[in-house]
Amino acid sequence: MKHHQQTIRKPASCTGIGVHSGKTVNLTIKPAPVNHGIRFVRIDLPNQPGVTAHFNNVVDTSLATVIGAEGCIVSTVEHLLAGFTGMSIDNAVVEVDAYELPIMDGSAGPFTEMIKSAGTCHQEGRKYYFKVNEPICLAENGKSVAVYPADEFRITCTIAYDHPLIGTQTCDFVIGRETFEKEICSARTFGFLHEVEMMKRYGLARGGSLDNAVVIDGNRVLNEGGLRYADEFVRHKTLDCIGDFSLIGMPIMGHVVASRSGHAFNHAFLEMFFKNKGSWETCTLATDPT
Repeated sequence: MKHHQQTIRKPASCTGIGVHSGKTVNLTIKPAPVNHGIRFVRIDLPNQPGVTAHFNNVVDTSLATVIGAEGCIVSTVEHLLAGFTGMSIDNAVVEVDAYELPIMDGSAGPFTEMIKSAGTCHQEGRKYYFKVNEPICLAENGKSVAVYPADEFRITCTIAYDHPLIGTQTCDFVIGRETFEKEICSARTFGFLHEVEMMKRYGLARGGSLDNAVVIDGNRVLNEGGLRYADEFVRHKTLDCIGDFSLIGMPIMGHVVASRSGHAFNHAFLEMFFKNKGSWETCTLATDPT
């Protein structure tokens, strides 16, 4: 029943390393009540401060999406948030014992499996949506994000790299649980070997490896087994968009069209979206969306 809120049925945990910090982190997802939303709690800090996953709490978008409040920050949240959206989880507590979430294999696949293993639980509260009634568009320096009226949550994502292995790629998906599991959640983050080496030189990407990213060197993919999809690069950017757009606080009923966007530009669009109150309304559904 998509018109009801959902949480997970029982706690689920994992351990991994932060891709930028290189630090080991333990993460546990726990059920949460109706209208709670997604909230991260830093159990390693005094008084265990927390921060709600909302675009108003975004404090950095330079390398990943970072949220912060109440004296704590939580970094690299976008893949887990995409997993929650893809699996229709509205309410959850995420406990972590370090400032950066584990990168796992560089995709949302491991988080999606955690949510599946925990099971989902329908709740009494109605699910609210942002229903887009008029187009909203932000375009700047060759980047653009727009959202148009639609009866479902759909994303069309385009990337363009001056590189023979990537080039211009576009994908288009109506975001539902089955599509997310089969087509999106396993797409990994990617980077170029020379960029990874430079980041490590400056103390970044300390946890980055072929175990958690697709790494390109010249005209070849260094990962054993190659790509999971021929267009894995744009599918991962779609995954990032799903995670970033979840920070609006409620599911979107509309068609998002993103071209050459990233975390910072996605965040700028969310701020613009929220100011354009005449272009959308909040609603619940009497019946399930298609």
